[in-house]
Amino acid sequence: MKFLTTNFLKCSVKSCDISNDSFPLKYNGETCKIEQTPLDTVTTTNPADGSDIDEEYINYEFLLGIIDRLDWNAVLEVAQDLGNTSLPASKPSLTMDGDFNETSADHNTMINNNKALLRDLQILLMQTNIVEGDMKCKNCGHVYYIKNGIPNLLLPPHLA
Repeated sequence: MKFLTTNFLKCSVKSCDISNDSFPLKYNGETCKIEQTPLDTVTTTNPADGSDIDEEYINYEFLLGIIDRLDWNAVLEVAQDLGNTSLPASKPSLTMDGDFNETSADHNTMINNNKALLRDLQILLMQTNIVEGDMKCKNCGHVYYIKNGIPNLLLPPHLA
């Protein structure tokens, strides 16, 4: 399960729908097995001499589009549950407004000025996977298990 998914999961118990404690789920950092996949590489041609250059592939447009949809406090909480305390306390301000498109100079400038941050976000959100472990609702205490990277969100009949 990609780290990004943790920002969209909440407790499935009906009585938890009205509780703010049903999101984000609490991850047990001691039992969670985390894996980071390496960044993909893309081969491009060097315009100066025509030679091939291998570069890390970072999906800048996806990251710029998803950042506003993230609940940053939940990102921080889950990251801390899993042992990462290096994230900034406030959400990075990387918005795409109005005529801000992939070919505009402002778009390219924003990417160039924030390459390190965007690379770190790519690694955290897309390359970090929770392979095994459990997550617990802070409201009702129900535990959801993660096995082979798949969260089991099915409820037993008495909780459905």
